[in-house]
This record gives sequence, structure tokens and C-alpha cells, in this order.
Amino acid sequence: MLIELLLGLLIILMGAELFTNGIEWLGCRLNLSEGAVGSILAAVGTALPESIIPIVAIILSDDPANAHIGIGAILGAPFMLGTLALFITGLAARCFPWRGPGVRLLNVDPRIISRDFFFFILMYTIALTASFTNKAMIHQLLAGFLILAYFIYAFFTIRSGQGITGDGLKPLYCYFWGKPGLPVILFQVVTALALIIWGAHNFVEGIKVLAKTMNLPAVVLALIIAPIATELPEKFNSIIWLAQKKDTLALGNITGAMVFQSSLIPAIGMLFTPWQLNGIVLLSGMLVLLSISMVTLTLLRHKRLSTSLLISCGLYYLIFMGFVVWGARS
Repeated sequence: MLIELLLGLLIILMGAELFTNGIEWLGCRLNLSEGAVGSILAAVGTALPESIIPIVAIILSDDPANAHIGIGAILGAPFMLGTLALFITGLAARCFPWRGPGVRLLNVDPRIISRDFFFFILMYTIALTASFTNKAMIHQLLAGFLILAYFIYAFFTIRSGQGITGDGLKPLYCYFWGKPGLPVILFQVVTALALIIWGAHNFVEGIKVLAKTMNLPAVVLALIIAPIATELPEKFNSIIWLAQKKDTLALGNITGAMVFQSSLIPAIGMLFTPWQLNGIVLLSGMLVLLSISMVTLTLLRHKRLSTSLLISCGLYYLIFMGFVVWGARS
């Protein structure tokens, strides 16, 4: 179990370094802004493989119990990103002394990050509110709205900001002797994603053994273990960007994934399941909304983000885990 975890982690780190390097060059070739690269290309590219879990559990399975696993996976990813991933981001930023005197502040574009947070709060609130009715027509209408809202978000994100220039980029690993063409860049990005998925698979297998050893129920595995095992390791991209002082890319990689995971993926759950949330699942949604609302209000007021604020997001994860432990003992 330990060997699988360590091997998976090593492969993920290698893939993440290749991916961040390749995705920056892809954004440069497509003349995209940092916000578009971090919040769209990087976020969706790394979040898409994990999104297969709820799709398979809900659509491709006839077992009703799998619908609960699917819903847990749908809501578990945004919860983990909006609490634990932000906590790790804030903590990691303090671990790089070469970031200089401003190590306690993140140099992010407040317009890009606040837009991500706004869309997340709006769409995730709609997804949670939809669970209070069992009318399929309302679920279908709201699912259609979430899908439309995501494409509106993507349109504005791609249109905003100045394009990334290749001047400050490290040479592409697959073509370090010159300026790479689009096919070579895409080859490195796809290869890096394959490495990340392979590493995550080894990591997941180790986590599954751990969960069985701890005798955890399926819903807890879907809501807590699965997102940590499949989503969190791939956010090593953000840590690499933090080390390079590319804070907008680093945070956009997380916030963009949150928007994706709170719109298109819940829409699938609303269309193919009864979408009735309660108990621990609904609690996770309410806690992540509180976490992101706190960060958003601070960002709008001060036009900056402190690492202390991001670290405090971990408190909501601890509160949730406290309820899980208390429920297990009960």
C-alpha cells in the first residue's frame, strides 16, 4: 500500500511538471491570458479524468446504490477544492522563501479569481437548492441553466486579459532547442495528462486499500477519499506555479476546476438521478459555500489574497471531518 502511494505520488509530480510547462506554451501559442490558461485549460484538463467517476457511477450502472456514490463524488470534488486544496495552496506558498518579502500574500489578478468565485457560488447554490424539490422538470431546467452558465463563464474568461508571451517561459521539455510548434506542445500536454492519470490510479489503489482497512462506508469513500485521491494529487500543478511566482495560474487551476465541478458535473446528476441531497452530503455543500464566500468577500474588499486566509479554509474541512467521525461513532 505504501509503495503504491509513493510510486503514484512520484509519477504525479513528474506529470505535473510536464503539464504546467506544456500548458503554458499552449496558452502562448493560442494567445490566451493567464486566467484562461489556469481557469480553463489547466483546470478542465486535470479535472476531466476525475469527472468520469460520477458519470460511470450514475449513467453506466444499473445499481441504485451507485447513484449515491456518484452524487458523493460530484459534491466531494468542489468541497475538497474549496477547503483542503485552498488550505494546501496557502501553506505551500509559505514554503518557498525565494518568493521574497511578500510570501504571505498571493499576487493574483483579483478580477479573474473573483469572477471564478462568483460563478462557483452562483452555480453551486443553484445545484444545492435544486435538491429541495423532486420535480424532474425543475431539475432539467436548472441543469440546462448550469450548462449554459459554464459556457458563458468560459467565454468571458477566454476573452479577458492579455495573452501569455513566450519570453519568460522555460523551454518546452520535448523541444528545448527551439520554439515549439502546436503538435509538439499537444504531445507533451497529452503525455503529461496520461502520466498524471496513471500516477493517480496507483494513488487511488493505495487509498482504496487504506479505506478498506479503516472499514469506511461507500458514501464516505466517495465524498472524502475519492476526491482526495483523484483530484488533490493533480493540483500539484498549482504548487509548481506557486514556486515559479505565477500565482494567478496557480489559484486559477483550482478555482477554474471548482467552477467546472459545480456546473457541468452536477447538471449530469440532476438529469440522471433523483438529486435529493441530505445529511452529510448537504453539509459538505454548505461548508464549502461558507469557505468561498469568506474568501470572496475579503478579495473584493482588499483586492488581494493572503496565505493566512487560504489556510483558514482548512477549518471547514476539519469541521466536516468532525461531523463524519461523530456520525461514525453514533
